[in-house]
Amino acid sequence: MKHVNIAIFVPHAGCPQHCSFCSQNSITGKDRLPTPDEVRATLKIAKENLKEKSCFAEIAFFGGSFTAINRGDMLALLEAAAPCVWDGDFSGIRISTRPDAIDEEVLTLLKHYGVRTIELGAQSMNDTVLRMNRRGHIAEQVCEASHLIHNAGFSLGLQMMTGLWGDTAAGALQTAQEFAKLKPDCVRIYPTIVMKGTELAQRYRTGEYLPMNLEDTVELCCELLEFFEANSIPVIRLGLHSSPEMQQNQIAGPWHPAFRELCESRLFLRRLLLFFQQERILPGDVEIHVAPQWVSKAVGQSRCNLQELVKLGYSAKIISDISVQPSKFIVHPSLI
Repeated sequence: MKHVNIAIFVPHAGCPQHCSFCSQNSITGKDRLPTPDEVRATLKIAKENLKEKSCFAEIAFFGGSFTAINRGDMLALLEAAAPCVWDGDFSGIRISTRPDAIDEEVLTLLKHYGVRTIELGAQSMNDTVLRMNRRGHIAEQVCEASHLIHNAGFSLGLQMMTGLWGDTAAGALQTAQEFAKLKPDCVRIYPTIVMKGTELAQRYRTGEYLPMNLEDTVELCCELLEFFEANSIPVIRLGLHSSPEMQQNQIAGPWHPAFRELCESRLFLRRLLLFFQQERILPGDVEIHVAPQWVSKAVGQSRCNLQELVKLGYSAKIISDISVQPSKFIVHPSLI
């Protein structure tokens, strides 16, 4: 079954300052900490909707620095959620937090309440970029927190951003390489989007900050996807979640409601053309078999992949084939 998160947002809770890019209220539409009763109500509805599949889902506290919020509030939220894990209704609890808000004491508490996965908002492994964007921590603290999380038996997730103020494509790739050394169980990649009410929005208006364009961001994220795949690290999210609030409050940047599909489609075309070159498949009619869920990615947004193939002399027919693994393809032998 596909992994499901029951997202419960704690916008900006526990954050010691506003990072240059952050506007959780604008992204999530939430503006306060949920109450324990609201958590229980959310989980009750989720269990009813998921039915017997709920036992595969995780309760996820996102949007703030969970282990840095007031300890009483943190425990109240965990006490509202934990019985649903202990009773087997959900598989566990996932939280996101800051690297400098992790120590052995808090890890012991999290373990008691059924937390299984801890995601660290690292964003960059370059101290200059972290300082410019007011993160309030350094790269070494990401390493220290990651080691503590692993040693305590939790699953580790790391979150990074591309296109931050002061960062470069080479810097993002370096961050990915540093992440790989920490052996995370999963990674999230978020291209920087300029949101209303942020410091970055002010710098954008004055011309001090210029966001990456969509084309360059897609190319960079293709490289990041390939890198993490080569290191057997799943990228569980690529791009910000699409929501009415997100679309209303974004000012500039490489926003696209189907950003991951753009990247996977581009990467598919890259790999296909490399295969054609290596196997010396000459221009002409080709039949390309892909997994059913990959047909749209193989075709590309607005049929862009098929159009690119036509430019190169290939008349391609994409075939849905349940025998092909996701992200893979088979060029029909009779047509080679």
